[in-house]
Amino acid sequence: MKTFELTGTPRSEYGKKAAKALRKQDMVPCNLYGLGQNTTFTVAEADLRKLIYTPDTMVVALTIGETKSMAVVKEMQFHPISERCLHIDFLEVNEQKPVIVEIPIQLTGHAAGVKAGGKLSMDMRKLRVKGIYTQIPERIVIDVTELGLGKKIAVSDVHVDGLTMMNVKDACVAQVKATRASAAATEGEE
Repeated sequence: MKTFELTGTPRSEYGKKAAKALRKQDMVPCNLYGLGQNTTFTVAEADLRKLIYTPDTMVVALTIGETKSMAVVKEMQFHPISERCLHIDFLEVNEQKPVIVEIPIQLTGHAAGVKAGGKLSMDMRKLRVKGIYTQIPERIVIDVTELGLGKKIAVSDVHVDGLTMMNVKDACVAQVKATRASAAATEGEE
């Protein structure tokens, strides 16, 4: 997993009025829920762009005042119209306690069912996994070369060492759907 460096400033004022004043200064209020105590802090909105607008999952090296800690993004809140980041919750991580995060999926290969005239459909873009943060990859790569016409890859078919899949086991990750052209081709062969 990639590491993202982020520096925050501890905050002492709480509530809607204080948060609104911070946002006017292009600051984002944040919380760090951790192993010890919870910490509230602010971060410059411009510093968050490379963390927010990326498909990769990253571990964040947070520096809040004098304290340093490793964390992952737990939740982000955005304004419904302007889509500005309003608030971020971080979860402190260590090498003993597993954490649950969402990892993007990347499909590789050319499916056999697509060669037969089918259409590859990716039903899930991310998988929820549980594991130690040092063992979590940036993305989960799934080879679809052997996927035939009308076949699917379920969550139970995806295995990554050191990780537990938290999604429903029979949920479809990717499948090759039959198209009219493939149906006509199979009827013509009979």
